Amino acid sequence: MLKQIFKKIIIYLLILESKLTLKKYKPKTVVITGNIGKTSSKDAVFTVLSSVYFVRKSEKSFNSEIGIPLTILGLPNGWSDIFIWIYNIIGGLKLIFLKNHYPKWLVLEIGADRPGDIEKISKWLKADIVVMTHLPDIPVHVEFFKSAEEVIAEKSYIMKTLKSSGVFVVNNDDKRALTLKTLAKENKIITYGFSNNSDIVASNEKIIYENNKPKGMSFRVDYNGNSIPVNINGALGKQHIYPVLSAIAVGISQGLNIVLMTRLFDTHETPQGRMKIIDGISNSYIIDDSYNSSPAASIEAVNTLKNIDCLGRKIAVFGDMMELGSHSTEEHIKVGELIGKIADILITIGVRAKYITQGANSVGMKKRNIFQCLDSENAGDKLIDIIEEGDIALIKGSQSMRMEKVVEKIMANPEKKYRLLVRQEEEWQNR
Repeated sequence: MLKQIFKKIIIYLLILESKLTLKKYKPKTVVITGNIGKTSSKDAVFTVLSSVYFVRKSEKSFNSEIGIPLTILGLPNGWSDIFIWIYNIIGGLKLIFLKNHYPKWLVLEIGADRPGDIEKISKWLKADIVVMTHLPDIPVHVEFFKSAEEVIAEKSYIMKTLKSSGVFVVNNDDKRALTLKTLAKENKIITYGFSNNSDIVASNEKIIYENNKPKGMSFRVDYNGNSIPVNINGALGKQHIYPVLSAIAVGISQGLNIVLMTRLFDTHETPQGRMKIIDGISNSYIIDDSYNSSPAASIEAVNTLKNIDCLGRKIAVFGDMMELGSHSTEEHIKVGELIGKIADILITIGVRAKYITQGANSVGMKKRNIFQCLDSENAGDKLIDIIEEGDIALIKGSQSMRMEKVVEKIMANPEKKYRLLVRQEEEWQNR
């Protein structure tokens, strides 16, 4: 009880300080939401804008009612340390009353785990640009809403943050996201996607190989009569193309040169745990998609696995997809059916993932090629036993399944885990 009261007081004070900070410094603001691709889009937008301006972005996935004020104030997460929270409040006051070199742009990721999350934020935050990524039929966190439609309705509150002079950037391949165009009647709208009627179009997606291993991918961006190549190193999948397109759209809205923007992605670092290519033991390699999971993201990850040329076997390591409510069994079976058609070996983790096993078996995957594990540690040990030279392992699951522990078990250079893997902070390691 006291902990909850303390949390509410801290949130109230941080939001108050954030309002005063925004009023004092008047930065331009990009807010990004959706059900998939928020963090990747945030990082891509930061890469573009920071090439010209002084920019601050949300750290990791600081996208909640407490994470957003911390980003605005440039302060760390205090977790359960009361002294850090006191330090944060004092830091916010210094920002308000003393002169500071404050960013010209803020790039804020905004999430919705529960009803009312974005609605509350929309009452005090104003945006110059809103980016809407992807709103799938079965969104993550749907368990805490009455329906998928209620999730979309919550996400739509982001439009209330958009200034009348602002720009709405929206995924043109997503029919649910496009419905929000009706809420941006006075605003400039820029669409992006693979659809030819998008303002910014992606095409010619290819995987780049080096020594028979995937190194990254390339594609072309078509805009205003120009067709420009883009390279992304160290990651795979359309999951990383859409964020680049959204970032280019943001840059175009500010008059930035598209050729110069596309070159920035030659050295762009995609976020950990999102389809990252990592060297594995026994000269294998890993596609690390361990950050989180949902039905749409899982399907996209497996389709990417399908498109990879592989000298060895394709191994899918999948944990539970959490917070799907009544959709859980059906969606796990669907993912399993697709895996069964593409992968040679399946390892599952968790009680819900048994339905992934069921789906894979139903389309002909042999039981001898399916392994069910109790937890990520056990799955990692199993993978050590079976992985061979040339194999590729796609590793994915919801946050609570701690799939990064599987990656750590089989990565060729575990000493690099703090740089390459998600959830390496002390607070996560102690859980």
